[in-house]
This record gives sequence, C-alpha cells and structure tokens, in this order.
Amino acid sequence: MPARVVYFNIDGGLDYENQLLAEWGVADKIELVGVTTPDNAEDTFVEAVADADGVLVEYFEVTRAVMERLPKLKVISLQAIGVSNVDLDAATDLGIGVTNTPGFCSEDVALHTVGMIIDLVRKISFLDRSVRAGHWNPMLGGLPTRVSGKTIGLVFFGSIPKLMVPILQAIGLRVIVYAPTKSAEYLEEYGVEKVDSLDELLATSDIVSLHTPLLPETRHLIGKRELELMKPTAFLINTARGSVVDEPALVEALTTGQIAGAGVDVIEDEDTETSDLFSLENVLITPHAAFISEESLADGRRIALRQLVQRLVFNEAPENLVNMGTGTR
Repeated sequence: MPARVVYFNIDGGLDYENQLLAEWGVADKIELVGVTTPDNAEDTFVEAVADADGVLVEYFEVTRAVMERLPKLKVISLQAIGVSNVDLDAATDLGIGVTNTPGFCSEDVALHTVGMIIDLVRKISFLDRSVRAGHWNPMLGGLPTRVSGKTIGLVFFGSIPKLMVPILQAIGLRVIVYAPTKSAEYLEEYGVEKVDSLDELLATSDIVSLHTPLLPETRHLIGKRELELMKPTAFLINTARGSVVDEPALVEALTTGQIAGAGVDVIEDEDTETSDLFSLENVLITPHAAFISEESLADGRRIALRQLVQRLVFNEAPENLVNMGTGTR
C-alpha cells in the first residue's frame, strides 16, 4: 500500500509533484492528496491528516495537541525555511520527523534585499510616488548620499547574506557581521568583519539588514532600546521574519526620526494584512514577496517532496531534518 501524504492548504495543485514522483520512479509508492479549506481549525487539520503518513504544510501551526491526535503521522514537511509554526520538541518526543527547505530562495531574497537597500538610499519609490502625485522635483525628501565608504551591518550570516556580500562590496559598502556562531576567521574568508555584539553593529552601521530565523531568542531582537542605538541617518531592512522586530517600536522610531527609514518584506501580523507601517512615507514595504520567483517556488516544492520520499519510501532520515524525530513510529 502506498504511503499517504496530505498537502494541507498548499496552492498550485499537485501535477508538478506527481510528475516528479514519476521521474523518480516512485509514483506507485506515495499517494498525494490535496486538501484546501478556509478553515484552519485544529479539528479540520486532524480530520484531513488522520490517515496520513506524512503531511506538507506552509503556515499551519502544528502543536503538540495536534500531533498527539495523529498516531500514524511519521513526517511533517514544511514547504518553507522557517519552522517556528511546528512544536519541534513535541515532534521529537512523538517520533515525528520535521523537515524544511533551506536555500530554495536564497538568491531571490538576497537580490530583493539589495534592491530594497538601493531603493531606500536612492529614494526611488519615494520619488516615483511624488512624480505620480504631480511633483516633478528631484529635491523632494532631501538629497540622497552615496553608499560608497559607508557601513552595512548584517545580523547573522547564512546563505542569503553570503550571496549579498559581493554586490554590497561592489557598490563600495564596508560589510560588518554579527554572527555569534561564526568565527572571525570564517567571516574573513568572505571579506567581511566580525563584530562582537549586536549593540556594536547597530551603533556602527549606516544600514542594518536582518537575516535571522524566528526563534524564542530572536523574537523582538530589535526593539526600542536597539533602535535607539542606531544612527538617525540609518536604514533598517527586514526580509527575515516580522516578529524579529518590535513593530510598534519601529513605527515610533520612524515617526520620530530616530532612524531615517526602513525596508520591510515582513510584518508581525500577516494574517490581518494591516500595519501602522503602511501609512509612513519613509518605509518601503513588499508583501512577503522576497522569496518568490518561478524558480524558487519550483525548487521549494521539489525539495519538500524529496524529504517525504526519503522518509516514507526509502525509510531514510531526510536530508533536511531539523529535529531528532527520525520517524520512529
């Protein structure tokens, strides 16, 4: 009997996934079932996944209580990089493997982040709005300054900032990095400088770019105190996770001129799709779009499916296992 996998509230249909299974020679080993519902209640999820060996999700919050009601479940594949919506400790306790899709959109997020930096520094979107409002005046909003000779601080140093570094250096930026788990020698290989504290990075940088996962220790990593350390001419870029930044504190800092501006691809409450940031002229906002391209979406789908195949067809530990729950059920 083939393993049963439920794709819960995943857009795009399953034609591509079934094509991949055929190419991999395992189409008869896994049955993929798509479930789409506006109801994100736990009972709805449990009912949909009750007979499944695996489930693929993006944003649904998989709690301990949910997993305890799914005794057949062996693996949860996240079609995303972040894993904060799954209780990893519970999954480990219950013998459920949890996987993600690291690197599937690194190039896209890196380019988007650099684009935000250039847009803010050169006032591109601001001037575009001004022209469309009838103001043909390049001096509106004050004169921009060049980035050459200035400092950008990268908070953490994974695959995305690594791709950004050559571009940033090519336009003349000095790059410093706060990454507690990376040695100075390691960072030197990329031509960047290690700083010993987040406070030092914030006080030194003309641009601060966040690249942290959302973990308990990174929630509101940037708050009122941290924003007060930044230069009044500095820009903050967040293409990581909305809750890495204390949003009311950021709104206050932008409103009072504590910092010059911000570029955000993520907000704290994306369910409501509203934020006080939307009304501010010194903010560049995109709708959690940094990761999106035709190629990244295809890569993410392929990587996520491969994790399921590794566990359910070949009974192997998936290559992107993020917990110790190797599927002992």
